[in-house]
Amino acid sequence: DHVLQQVDWDMAQLIEQELRNGGVDVHCSEKVEAVKSGEDKLMVNTDKGSYEADMVVMSLGVRPATGFAEGAVELNAKGAIVVGDDMRTSNPDIYAAGDAVCVTNAVDGEADYLPLAGPANKQGRIAADNIAGIPSKYTGSQGSSILKVFGKTAARTGLSESRAKNYEKSYTFSKSHAGYYPGATDMWIKVIFDKDTGKLLGAQAFGEDGVDKRMDVFATAIRLGLSLSQITELELCYAPPYGSAKDPVNMAAYAAENVYKGLVKIFHGDRVAELQERGAYILDVRTAAENRMGRIEGSVNIPLDDLRGRLSELPKDQPIYVHCAIGLRGYLACRILSQNGFDCLNLSGGYSLYHQLYGKKQGE
Repeated sequence: DHVLQQVDWDMAQLIEQELRNGGVDVHCSEKVEAVKSGEDKLMVNTDKGSYEADMVVMSLGVRPATGFAEGAVELNAKGAIVVGDDMRTSNPDIYAAGDAVCVTNAVDGEADYLPLAGPANKQGRIAADNIAGIPSKYTGSQGSSILKVFGKTAARTGLSESRAKNYEKSYTFSKSHAGYYPGATDMWIKVIFDKDTGKLLGAQAFGEDGVDKRMDVFATAIRLGLSLSQITELELCYAPPYGSAKDPVNMAAYAAENVYKGLVKIFHGDRVAELQERGAYILDVRTAAENRMGRIEGSVNIPLDDLRGRLSELPKDQPIYVHCAIGLRGYLACRILSQNGFDCLNLSGGYSLYHQLYGKKQGE
C-alpha cells in the first residue's frame, strides 16, 4: 500500500509526493497480473488498469540466495542461515555473515532479516575473530538505512509501527538549521517510543538537508537504550549554519517526552474523519489568515493569542481536539486549556501533516 516498506505508511506519503513532484506516477495497492510485449511498448496489466512502458523493472524485495546451503546448515522459514551471536551456524565448522543470515533485532531481541552493508561488514569481522580464536559477539541489527529521493532524503532506524508493541508516536517539524540563517530547509521527524518506559524504539525522518546526521544520532540513542529524557539532554553541535540551539533531535524528544509524561494528550490525523462524523469539538488555534488558506471541515477557529479571553465559548462537557499548523501552538493551547479545567488533545504534526496525509482524500 506504499513505497519503501521499511518506513511507515505516513512517512511514505511524503516520499510518494516527492516522487510525483519529480514526474513519477505512483500506483499503490495494485496487483500486477501480466507484462505483455507490444509493437513498440510493453504493457503492464494490473487488477485496476493497464500502463504502457519502455522498460519494466521487477523490484520485489530481497531474498537470501541460500539454496547451496540446504542440508549443510539450518535455514529459517525465509531461507536465511541461522547463526549464533558468534556467527557460527548449526554446523560447528561453518560460519556465515552478511545478507544471507538471520540476525537478532537489537531493539526487540527477536529474529529478523536485515540485509544491510554496515551490519554485514561487522559480522564478517566477528566471524573472523572467532575463527582466529578471539571471542567476539554480534549484538544485533536495528535496520538503520537512508536513501535519496530526488532532492530529498528519507531515513529510518529501529522499529516501525508494524513491529513495535505498546508504543506511542509523535511528529515534529523542524528546520535543518537556525531559521534566520539562509538556506534552512524543512524536515519531518517521527519518533516511536514505549508508552510505559519512555524508551526510544524507532525514528524516521524526511527532508532536504541534515536528515542523515539526525538519524545517526537516533540510531546511536537506540543502540544505547536511551530514553526520551536522556535524548533531550544530548549536547549536539550548534552554529546557525549547521543546526539550532535546540537541535531537531532534542525537539523531537521534548515533544514526545511531553506526551510520555502526561503534559499533553495527543491524537493523530487518521482519527479526524471519525471525529467529524460524531460531531466532536475540533479547535483550530491558527490565525484567521491561516484558517482561510485551508481548514478541517467543522472546526472552530480561535487563534491562540485570543484563547484566554474566549474560554467561555468552549465546552467543558466534552474533549476538545486542538490543532495548529505543526503542533507547537496546539501544545501551548492544550496547556492553557488543561490548566483551566478542559479535557484537551493536540493533533501531533498539526494541520500541515494532516493535510498531506489525509486532507486531500477528504476534500480539505
